[in-house]
This record gives sequence, C-alpha cells and structure tokens, in this order.
Amino acid sequence: MDRKKKLWNTIKTPLKIGVTCALIYYVFQKIDVRDLKRLYLTSNLFFIFLALLSFLSSQFISSWRLLSFLKSIGINVSFWYNFRLYMLGMFYNIYGGIGGDGYKIYLLRKRFQQPTKRIFFALLLDRVSGLWALGFISVILILLIPRLNIPIPLVLFVLLAGTAAYYFVLQKFFSIYNNNFLKAHAKAVAVQSLQLLSVIFILLSQDFTGKFSPYLFSFLVSSVAAIIPIGAFGFGTREYVMTHASSVFEMRQALAVYVTLTFSFISTFISLSGVYFVYQSKEFEPAPTEEEAEQFEEEADKAIEEQSPSP
Repeated sequence: MDRKKKLWNTIKTPLKIGVTCALIYYVFQKIDVRDLKRLYLTSNLFFIFLALLSFLSSQFISSWRLLSFLKSIGINVSFWYNFRLYMLGMFYNIYGGIGGDGYKIYLLRKRFQQPTKRIFFALLLDRVSGLWALGFISVILILLIPRLNIPIPLVLFVLLAGTAAYYFVLQKFFSIYNNNFLKAHAKAVAVQSLQLLSVIFILLSQDFTGKFSPYLFSFLVSSVAAIIPIGAFGFGTREYVMTHASSVFEMRQALAVYVTLTFSFISTFISLSGVYFVYQSKEFEPAPTEEEAEQFEEEADKAIEEQSPSP
C-alpha cells in the first residue's frame, strides 16, 4: 500500500468525525436546542419502538434484496446466512476499516471463488436499486405536495423515462444481474416504504397531526445526501438537509431535526447489534485490513484467470 493510501486510511475516520461535529454544530446553531430537548423528554416510547421494528424489518428485506443479486451470479447462500453477513456488514460500516461492503466482498470471494469484480457489481447494483426506489417514492410524494408546483405530466414522464433508461443500461451492460429485476426492485420499494413508516412512527411519537408528506419527502432527500460519505455514523448530513428543507416547506425545525436524529440513533443501534457476530459467533472471521483484503483478492483473481481455459 502506497504512502498516500496509508495516510488517507489514517485520517479518514477522524476527518469524518470532524465533519460530522461541524455539521451538528451548524444545525444546533439554527434550531432551538431547548425545543429539541423537550421533544426527546416527551417522546412516546411505544411509537419509537414501532419505528425501530419498522427499520429492522426494512433491513430484513434489504438483505433479501441483496440475495436476489447474489443468486443471479451463482452465489447460493441461505437467507439467514446472508442476513447475518448483512448485519455484520452494517457493523463494519460504523466500525470503519475495510467497511461493510468490502468485508462482504472479501468473505463471499473467499467462500465462493467468484471474481471480485462480479461480487462488487452485485453489491453496487443492489445499492443502485435502492436509489431507484428513493426516486420512485419521491415522485409519488411530489404529487402530494402542491407547494412544489411541478406539473404532474412532467413528473410522470421523468419517472417513466428514467426507469426505462435505467432498465436499458442494466439489460445492456449488466444483464447477468437482471434476472430478478421486478422482484429486486419491488423489494427496494418495500425497504424505502418501511423506512418512511419508521419516520411516520417517529413523528407520531410527538402526537403529530399535520401533513406527513413534506417531512417524508425531505427525509428522502436527506437520505440521498447521506449516501455521500462525508460524515461519520450517519449523523450530521441528514440533519443539515432537514434544517434547510424546514424553511422551504415551513416545517418545525426542531421536529424535522428530531426525526432524522432519532432515525440515525435507531439505525446505529441496529447496526451495533452486528457486534455479536464479531465477538460471539465463530461463523465469520475477523475483518482483514484493506491491504490484506486487496492482496488476497488480487491473488485469488489471478488464480482464476490462470485456471480459465485459453480462448
């Protein structure tokens, strides 16, 4: 591993924590912190529990969606094995180092002798299907928010044209992964719907009786922003977006931040449960360093190439 990469791996996590702290500080300067504190002190824990169950259910379906892409390239694992690996990956996304996707690629590569690139694209397209679902549900919510003043025919055209273009690219360049297109993307919509249900439960924990659609749409926008890995542990980015969205949609700022902050707490709590498989389960080996993973994958891929018959 070269010096630049070593330096980046050293400063990456502290830098993300620094960015998160800066974003949270900015958000707290924009909202009434006392109001936010009051929201947490008066939360209905029953609805918070329902929000947690809803998010956990979304992760069950999310791991099931990934299984569709893995099976399309001949990786036939059981649902429960894949779910345990998925939860462990969520933990390593928080823990740092090789990261959750890198760890899954490493283990699956080692067990199933598939080329690294093929497994990588399975995980990547799984994420892309989630982005498509975000767009699909966002379009539905746009139709429910007259304030945006976007013509309905234009919205529907963008959805249909975008989906058609997306399917064409998948079929043209990634047809091997496209065997379960409808099933995988139906699962993606279910994942995002359950996460929105989690947001609804969080709002209901405050006896919310207003319009849900502005909060839900803003949450989806913040979820897209959170994909950019500039912060740590999922905190900061969503709250930053919700602070600005609250002024556009005239949402209560403290409540908007309460929604995303609580959602981040829930997702972090669920992710931390993957620590069980690190210290208690002997089913999975500890995560390698990035250098060890790269070296193994290079050697393993080279071995596959050498074993392949010449054309």
